[in-house]
Amino acid sequence: MSKPDLNLLVTLDVLLSEGSVARAAQRLRLSPSAMSRALARLRATTGDPLLVRAGRGLVPTPRALELRERVGELVQDAEAVLRPATRLDLKQLVRTFTLRTSEGFVENFGPALIARTAAEAPGVRLRFVHKPDRDSTPLRDATIDLEAGVVGEMTAPEARTQALFRDRFVGVVRRGHPLGKGRMTPARYAAGRHILVSRRGREGGPIDEALRLLGLERHVATIVGGFSTALALARGSDLIASVPERHTGNLRDGMHSFALPVVLSKIVVSLLWHPRLDADPAHRWLRGCVRDACATSGERLVRQVN
Repeated sequence: MSKPDLNLLVTLDVLLSEGSVARAAQRLRLSPSAMSRALARLRATTGDPLLVRAGRGLVPTPRALELRERVGELVQDAEAVLRPATRLDLKQLVRTFTLRTSEGFVENFGPALIARTAAEAPGVRLRFVHKPDRDSTPLRDATIDLEAGVVGEMTAPEARTQALFRDRFVGVVRRGHPLGKGRMTPARYAAGRHILVSRRGREGGPIDEALRLLGLERHVATIVGGFSTALALARGSDLIASVPERHTGNLRDGMHSFALPVVLSKIVVSLLWHPRLDADPAHRWLRGCVRDACATSGERLVRQVN
């Protein structure tokens, strides 16, 4: 069965509204003969005469009267769908956005982001979910609205991305730790007892590779799954934690941070979203809030390290 021509809905709406082929043709800027052909197609499609002759005019059939209100609503809804988006009213916006980020991102940038969204759009709720990997499937299937992280091989090629900030790893020890004084060298750094952060339980990483190029090897005393855990251990012991600087700004308060004495690539943290949300006004507003929160918090959280 062939699909009906949906353009006929507009024609039917005008015909039922005007009750005249001539006036409907004038309103739609068609010739009377073209409108008569359209009416014939409508009659064939619906299986009803729709408009019948009564004296010199036309009157609607019971079927036409039944359809008139429904057709009018359908046309109005279609016009609303195709109309450019109206200006976003943040005060009236009621929506839950799901963001997939690391715990460090939430801990450092979450407070500023939540405060901003609450002030501008009280009906908006942010839901943060754990980020176990870089798989883009949640973006594709609309499980999440936004993601913050490092773009990698597992990132979907169609994903929209925008860089938020650059980060670097720093060494962190408790206040009063011997490494808090004196010049930091690769040998001195490697000689300490270290906390390795690995979500997958690996026993080495970029820092170990950089030390190996210098003929050095650090002693890993323990392996943990997150940076907050590593900092908690370092705060209460003589262990050394090596963590991203901006992701751990709040957690490092009261501790001594220092620049790592090895060369590592900078980390570029980006915002990722699916193309279907690119033009959505509310989503665009949220993306701006995230960017501003990262910029504002970055100015406040980046510590001057030795």
